[in-house]
Amino acid sequence: MGTLYLVGTPIGNLEDITLRALRVLGEVRLIAAEDTRETRKLLERYGIRTPVVSFHAWSGTGRLQRVLEALSDGDVALVSDAGMPAISDPGAELVRAAVAAGHAVTVVPGPSAVTAAAAISGLVTDGFLFTGFLPRRATERRARLAALADLPYPLVIFEAPHRLAETLQDALAVLGDRPVALCRELTKRFEEVQRTTLGQAAAYYAEHEPRGEYVLVIAAAESPAEPPSEAELRRLVAERMAAGMPPSAVARELARETGVPRRELYRIALAIQATARGENVRVREGAGDGG
Repeated sequence: MGTLYLVGTPIGNLEDITLRALRVLGEVRLIAAEDTRETRKLLERYGIRTPVVSFHAWSGTGRLQRVLEALSDGDVALVSDAGMPAISDPGAELVRAAVAAGHAVTVVPGPSAVTAAAAISGLVTDGFLFTGFLPRRATERRARLAALADLPYPLVIFEAPHRLAETLQDALAVLGDRPVALCRELTKRFEEVQRTTLGQAAAYYAEHEPRGEYVLVIAAAESPAEPPSEAELRRLVAERMAAGMPPSAVARELARETGVPRRELYRIALAIQATARGENVRVREGAGDGG
């Protein structure tokens, strides 16, 4: 029974390959590659002559069975066209099938556009959420973004150039104008990272044609501010009432500004008013605050 090796390969610069990866690629009996043309460039660079077979999203069950048969006779390496296999590519299907057939599966870590973009963005500190490619349909894409909008993590997203402008517009509409890093051609000669905002990026790519595959790193939603203390609320209420605002208007205005319930603010306003008059006041259950 052979072992399936998940081998990380360069995302651009062919020097970003580990010694272990080169050894494994040279020793296995077969390499299953998402893009055989890209893989052969790497193999030729390092003089590796291991046979290569294509394995991608359109390979079908026949090709899957062929790779499993090869595993029955020896070790097989799985590679993506760039980066780590089984991350936003069909390799996960082969991993599940190999495990189900009783084969050992191990990983040879290597470059990844996900971690490279997260590191260079400057927007990731305590973790991030990788979403792969967003849905192609606009309604589904917006729904996915809406489901992610309130999570306290930066979002790392893959996007093709022909959908980049639409994705930026949708992200701006759903997430708001957050900081974003648009990472393109990472580790290659024309590596580029645009550190900007969703609004500025959407406006730019509405007028300019994107080139190359992109990794977007979108900043996390801002943490909600801590509500003011009781003493601070009393000070804010007292200031507005001193300016002549009635309790109901004070409660409405401060509720919008602070997020504190209007009823709580109305109670504070009435208490301040009663103190000024030398009265005792109790807010009845269900009493209005002026709407």
